[in-house]
Amino acid sequence: MNLTYIGCKSVIERKSYVTKEDMQQKLDIFLLGDRITQEQYTELATSLNAA
Repeated sequence: MNLTYIGCKSVIERKSYVTKEDMQQKLDIFLLGDRITQEQYTELATSLNAA
């Protein structure tokens, strides 16, 4: 696991993002920048949408 994934997971669990759309955009950027894997992106996006 990488720190970007761990940080994003923590932010989503604590709901400490401004808006869901803002957090989703950050996840998209991290995926495009190879900071998280596709599997991690899917897990985080699912968690975000369930929150």
